[in-house]
This record gives sequence, structure tokens and C-alpha cells, in this order.
Amino acid sequence: MSTPSTSSVIFDYENKYATSYLLPPNILGVIRLLLGKYALGTNIVVLIWSGAVLDDADTFFSYFTHLSYIGVTAWLWASGIQSIAFANSWKGGRDARYPLQSWPRALQFLHELLFSTIATFPFIVTIVYWALLASSKSFSSPYLAWSNISLHILNAGFVLFELWCTNLPPMKWIYLPITVVILGLYLGVAYITYATRGIYPYDFLNPKKQGAFLAIYITGITIGQVLVFVVVRYAIILRERLASKTLKEDIPRHADPNEKSSEAKPDLL
Repeated sequence: MSTPSTSSVIFDYENKYATSYLLPPNILGVIRLLLGKYALGTNIVVLIWSGAVLDDADTFFSYFTHLSYIGVTAWLWASGIQSIAFANSWKGGRDARYPLQSWPRALQFLHELLFSTIATFPFIVTIVYWALLASSKSFSSPYLAWSNISLHILNAGFVLFELWCTNLPPMKWIYLPITVVILGLYLGVAYITYATRGIYPYDFLNPKKQGAFLAIYITGITIGQVLVFVVVRYAIILRERLASKTLKEDIPRHADPNEKSSEAKPDLL
């Protein structure tokens, strides 16, 4: 019995998660980590402010905005470290890799799932905030102005950089229903918060105030997630096609696991 070739099990054989068609991997990694440091600092400041000034730090993790931003932070750090590791292993040879490619499949799956969430959830957060939640108080103080810009504008900006300036591949369709389920699970978090703290993280989730509109809001956000996923996926495909002419050809890639070697299967006339 023949043994499968090593290339047949290589995760991300084109190294797309760690590279860019515009930037060398070391520069990409540095940018990702710098953005990650800013995002981490934002999370820390908002959490401290919530506890010291607003006295509601115990509900910090009840807000989808914060959970989504933590996801973006985690992605920037994880992907930045992978890019730096890839750059360090790239000595001009064709076997350069980044650590995730040799890690367990479960971690590779979670990396792809994390990407699918940060590629879509920040847009949902931004749209819902500015469409339903923003008010004249959103910029009423320097802190509110900074935090709302960071959490509801820069969050999408970070993602746009990832989607448009890197080689990230299109999300797999399997992650669409998973992201919808994650949104559904968040409703449980919101209503647990009400049961334990007596408040709804977002007023539009209050069934007494919203009545039938609650179902409309939930359905609309679900449809919005599907639309955002589809739009982002095909935007990535468009970027790949437009960037193909400027793609850095010197970036090493591994053999396509879908291609059969000529020795294993001779060409047929």
C-alpha cells in the first residue's frame, strides 16, 4: 500500500494565511502585531474604565461588541506571530513553513473559524451600532469618542486591511452556518445577563419594549450575517484575481495536494 505524500496533508500549502501580495511576510507580521497591540490596549482600557468609572466590569463580556473585538485582537496576534515565524523560516528555499501548518488539525480548524468570525462579525457590529444604537452621546466625551471610534470603526478597518492587503483565502462555506449558530448562542449570553444582572446588553433585545420587532431584528441580523459572509467571500475572490498580477512569485509554496504526480498517474491522450 502506498503512503500518502507529505504535501497531501499540508495545511494552507500556498502559505496564504501568513503572507501578502503587497508586503514581505516580516513586514506583514509586524503590522499585524502593531494593530494587535493597539486592539489589546483598547480592550484593557475599556475593561478598566468599565470597572473603575462605570462600575459594570462584570458585564464586559456580555456585549457582542467586546467579544467581537477580542476576536479581532486574537486574530491579529495569532496571524502576526505566524507571519513572523514564516518570515524567519524563509531562507529563499521552497520548504518555508509557519508553525500552524504542523499543529493538530483541531487548531487549524479553529484558526480558519476565527478568521471566518473576524471577517464578518465586525461589519455586523459596525452596521448595527451606527444604524440602531448610536446617538448624540456617542461622541459626548473624549473617552466615548475614542472608544466608539476604536470599537465601531477601526474594528472594521483592521478587517479591511486583512481582507484586502493579504493573501487570505476565501472562507469555506461550512463556516457560514457555524457563524450563524455563534450569533444564536450570543442571544443566550444576552438573556443570561438579564437573568443575573437585570439588564439587556442591547435595548433591541428587550422583548417587552420591542415586541414583534424583536423577531424582526433577530431575523434581520441573521440575514445580514449571511449577506456579509457572501459579500466578503466573493470580495476575497475578486481581490485574488486582481492581485494575481502583482503576487510575489518568490514566496515559497508547497505542492498542491489536489494535483496527482506524473509518476502516480501518467498523462492520458
